[in-house]
Amino acid sequence: MSKLSSILKSEVELPQSKQLVLNLLCTNNHVADQYAVFFKSRGLTASQYNVLRILRGQKGKPANLSTIQERMVHKNSNAGRLIDKLLIKGFVERNQCEVNRRKIEVRITNSGLQKLLDIAPDLEKIEEYGVRNLSIEEIKTLNSLLEKLRT
Repeated sequence: MSKLSSILKSEVELPQSKQLVLNLLCTNNHVADQYAVFFKSRGLTASQYNVLRILRGQKGKPANLSTIQERMVHKNSNAGRLIDKLLIKGFVERNQCEVNRRKIEVRITNSGLQKLLDIAPDLEKIEEYGVRNLSIEEIKTLNSLLEKLRT
């Protein structure tokens, strides 16, 4: 019985393509669960972390909600709600655009930048641990194959 079969509690022989899709889904859930536990212990969600990284990448320039939304890993996340929660935590600041009053501009605060710095070493350990059974060549190949699947 394969590891996938034991996860699914099934002895039915599946076509390779279906096994691949199910393996991807199971692996995604496994990784997402690990990240959820990690970020929760640090007072964030994975989506909030994603927003902070996007804003850090702006290098001090503001980003509007649509820019944040289009750069997010999870496109179905509610960027406005995430910004509200990060605002309460003091990790971002939100202002009305002076040129277009209907536009909201968001910047990461020093507190938000510090939060990213604080969690970076532990996050790196989790990421390294997650791929510990793969060689560098296998990681490169898997990255290439996953990108190929998305195109």
